[in-house]
Amino acid sequence: MDTIVALATAQGRAGVAIIRASGERAFELCEAIAGFAPAGRDFRWARFRDASGSVIDTGLVLTFEQGHSFTGERICEFQVHGSVAVVAAMLRACLAVEGVRAAEAGEFTRRAFLNGRMDLTEVEALADLIDAETDAQRRQALDVMDGSARAMVERWREDLLQSLAMMEAALDFADEELPDDLTVQVVTPLKAVQTSLQHQMAGRRASESVRGGFEVAIVGRVNAGKSTLLNALAGREAAITSSREGTTRDVIEVRMELDGLSVTLIDTAGLRQSDDEIEQTGIERGQARAARADLRVFLQSAPDEVPMNVTEGDIIILSKADLWGLEGLSVRNGQGVTELVDRITAELRERSRESSVFTRERHFDKLSRALEGIDTALTALERGLDWDLVAEDVKAAIRALDGIIGRVDVEDVLGRIFASFCIGK
Repeated sequence: MDTIVALATAQGRAGVAIIRASGERAFELCEAIAGFAPAGRDFRWARFRDASGSVIDTGLVLTFEQGHSFTGERICEFQVHGSVAVVAAMLRACLAVEGVRAAEAGEFTRRAFLNGRMDLTEVEALADLIDAETDAQRRQALDVMDGSARAMVERWREDLLQSLAMMEAALDFADEELPDDLTVQVVTPLKAVQTSLQHQMAGRRASESVRGGFEVAIVGRVNAGKSTLLNALAGREAAITSSREGTTRDVIEVRMELDGLSVTLIDTAGLRQSDDEIEQTGIERGQARAARADLRVFLQSAPDEVPMNVTEGDIIILSKADLWGLEGLSVRNGQGVTELVDRITAELRERSRESSVFTRERHFDKLSRALEGIDTALTALERGLDWDLVAEDVKAAIRALDGIIGRVDVEDVLGRIFASFCIGK
């Protein structure tokens, strides 16, 4: 592969900037720019010069030998002062060295994948870690980067291979005496993987919500105090509030963080029958959006009001409780606001604990295909169908799992994945 170079830190003025080069000529580049030939892993202070010998800057040089770096190739990193002029001059000097070119988006990580330093789930987790805005997103990305998804896929794969080996033995040695419990040895690993896959699929929504953010919809009748509550939780005037009914016509969103979880609060139009076509459309859109939310907070406008379409985990609370002299919520005097935030946080935190190890739609598509293959195989075994047909279903499940970590069927997704990275990563 070509030797590639790029700025590995953010563009713009900074205290320090890192310029990274990877490839066979990385050490030659170091000698040309820093004036010394590194001996494998090295760490030195140096004066950096361009091809004419003019000094560009002074700084640190780190080098890594092939097989001991992020990409698996030789790497040289220059740590320089982070001015726009210094970075530009360093990049010009590097690109003037024969055999060195500018890196493309995500090319360093792509080389790490192609050289076996990372599997595809770890590559995706690295992208998620770079984009993480909350502590929960950071922890989720780190778990996958540490190999939790890969380890689970490998365990499933071993169980399926064990079952497949038993079937292949039965097919290859059909004329010989085989163990009486051979069917049990085939079925047991299949059912174990089936149960584990079902558990991971059940945690799909929670996993995707941790990665992309939970949605909490505030629902209630007109003038129940929904917009006032949204503003109080957001700490700013995000929604217009008025004593006039029907002020909110469209869905209003506010992004915030609760106990390390990314949460989008949604204010919906107040529920009532209206002759105003625009208001009625807003109500319908708000209800559709609330139905898709992870959690709904129903504000009761009166103690005897019965909210509709409540699901398990949703929160029902009396609004403007100070007017009734009852327990509940009153944004005007702060009654119950902290307690409501704690209830929302506790409910979302509990749901996040149920999340899957896997995080992306691509993962769940492969898991679904693997589960389908195992379900079909077990059904065929129950019906007494030929084992060669059952074996094909198990092989299909293994191929689907291999696609998760990048053993097969990855060319269609590589471009999209690596394109999401910045140039220096």
